[in-house]
Amino acid sequence: MAVSWSSWLANEGVKHLCLLIWLSLNVLLFWKTFLLYNQGPEYYYIHEMLGVGLCLSRASASVLNLNCSLILLPMCRTLLAYLRGSQKVPSRRTRRLLDKRVHVAAHLMNALNFSVNYSEDFPELNAARYQNEDPRKLLFTTVPGLTGVCMVVALFLMVTGSTYAIRVSNYDIFWYTHNLFFVFYMLLLLHVSGGLLKYQTNLDTHPPGCISLNRTQSQAASSPDYIAEHFHGSLPEGFSKLEDGNQKTLVKICLEEPKFQAHFPQTWIWICGPLCLYCAERLYRCIRSNKPVTIISVIHHPSDVMELRMVKENFKARPGQYIILHCPSVSALENHPFTLTMCPTETKATFGVHFKVVGDWTERFRDLLLPPSGQDSEILPFIQSRNYPKLYIDGPFGSPFEESLNYEVSLCVAGGIGVTPFASILNTLLDDWKPYKLRRLYFIWVCRDIRSFQWFADLLCMLHNKFWQENRPDYVNIQLYLSQTDGIQKIIGENYPTLNCRLFIGRPRWKLLFDEIAKCNRGKTVGVFCCGPSSISKTLHNISNRSNSYGTRFEYNKESFS
Repeated sequence: MAVSWSSWLANEGVKHLCLLIWLSLNVLLFWKTFLLYNQGPEYYYIHEMLGVGLCLSRASASVLNLNCSLILLPMCRTLLAYLRGSQKVPSRRTRRLLDKRVHVAAHLMNALNFSVNYSEDFPELNAARYQNEDPRKLLFTTVPGLTGVCMVVALFLMVTGSTYAIRVSNYDIFWYTHNLFFVFYMLLLLHVSGGLLKYQTNLDTHPPGCISLNRTQSQAASSPDYIAEHFHGSLPEGFSKLEDGNQKTLVKICLEEPKFQAHFPQTWIWICGPLCLYCAERLYRCIRSNKPVTIISVIHHPSDVMELRMVKENFKARPGQYIILHCPSVSALENHPFTLTMCPTETKATFGVHFKVVGDWTERFRDLLLPPSGQDSEILPFIQSRNYPKLYIDGPFGSPFEESLNYEVSLCVAGGIGVTPFASILNTLLDDWKPYKLRRLYFIWVCRDIRSFQWFADLLCMLHNKFWQENRPDYVNIQLYLSQTDGIQKIIGENYPTLNCRLFIGRPRWKLLFDEIAKCNRGKTVGVFCCGPSSISKTLHNISNRSNSYGTRFEYNKESFS
C-alpha cells in the first residue's frame, strides 16, 4: 500500500526538518570557519606553519562547540516537562550526534607540524620547544594535549558503555561511564584555555609576508598574491610599488615585528549558557527531591513484577509521565526511571509505579521491600508496621504518552511490562474521563505469559464496567493477545469473565486492525502510541505512514525500552 503523505508529514516531517536544519547549521559553520582560517590574513603565519590541519581542527572545533551546547538541552528534563505541559513544542525526541574524529585527527596533524615546521623567526607561534621535537610530548605535556587525550578516553568509554549489549548485560557499567559527561565538559573548558593557536594583531603595521629590514629577502619572501587577494583599493601603510620593466610588483615593507595573541576561548561562549542552565536545573531537581516519600504498600505481582504505592506532599503529575527512583540503601549514586501507573488526583494523593525485576538494582530493591519469608506480603502493609528503606523520587518528567488524552481517538499498544504508561491513563479515565478530548480508546496488550494480564486485570474490569454503566460501551475497546499458549486454562473461568471474551491467542494482525480502526473513524486523526519491543514499534510505525481508503490519518508516537 502506498505511503500517505499527510501521515508521513505528521509522523516524520518535524523530525526530518529538525535534522535538515541541524545538518545545515553544521555544514555552514564548518565551511565558514574553514575559510576564515584558510584565507584570513590574521592567520597567515600560523597557517603557513600548520597548513590544512589548522583549518580542519578549527572548523571541526566550531561544529563540536555547537553540538556540545545543543546536547545539554535535552538533558534538562524539568524544562522539557514544562514545555510538554504548556504544549509550546511538539512531543518529539531530538537526537544529537557528537563526533570528534575529524577534530582529533586534525590536532594530531597539528602536533606533527608544530614539530617539523618549527619557526625561529616567530617563536611566539611555536608550541614545540625546538625543531623536530617528539610530537607525543606536545600531546602529553601541554594542557590542550593532555586534556584532549583525556576527553577522547572519556568519550570512548561513554560510547562503548552505552551500547545495547553492555546496557543489557551490566547496567552499572553504562550508568557510571555515562556520567563521565561531566568530566568531559570540565576537560573541554580546560582544553581551550591553553592558547596554543594564535592570530596576528598588528596587520596595519605588519602586513602578512612583508619584508623586514632586519631579515634577508629570502627570509621575508612571501606570496604577493596573498595580500592582493585580501587588500583591495588603496594599499595599506608599508607598501610601495616598484616597476620592473612593464610589470608592477608589490613590495611589502614591515614597520614592526608581528605581534600574536591567543583567542578568547570561543568554547566558553558556546558552552557556558547551556551548562549553567543544566546545572541550575540539576540544583532545582536536587532541592525538589531531597525529601523522601512515604511508602504506603508493596504488592508482589505474578511474573516477578512489583507494585509500589506511595505519597509525597505537594506532588503532582500528569498521566503518561515518569519519575526517577533513588534508594540509597541499594546504591548511593544509581537511580532508575519508572513510568507512573497511578497519578495523584484532587481526591487522593497516592501515586504508584510497577517495575519488573530484571537486573541487580531491581533485585536488591525488591529484597528490601518484601518482608522476610513466611510473612504474608499482601496483608502486611495494612496490619503490621514495616520499616521500608528510604526512597527519594525526582520528577515527574514528560513523555509522548501525555498526548494520548488530547486526541479524539487513540490507539495504545503495549508489549509486556510496556503497559505501565497506559495504566496511569486508564486510571485517570476511571476517575473522570469527561474533561479530556479523548472519546474512543483502543487498548491492545500483547504478553507471553498469561499471568502478566493479572497486573492490571482488576483495573481493566472496573474500567469496562464503568463505561457500560454510563452507556458508553464503545469508549474503550480492549484486546488482549497471548503470544504463547502455555497455561491458558489458568485464566479461563471465573476469575475475570469480562476479559475472557477479549483474550485472543497469537499475535495481532496489525494491518487488519488498522483498517478496522480507519473504517470506524473515517476522516479523523488517530493517535498511535506504542511502548514495547522494537519489532512491534517498527511495524506500527510503517503502517501509520500508509494511506487508507477512509481518509483516516494515523499519527505515531512511541517510547522505547530495552
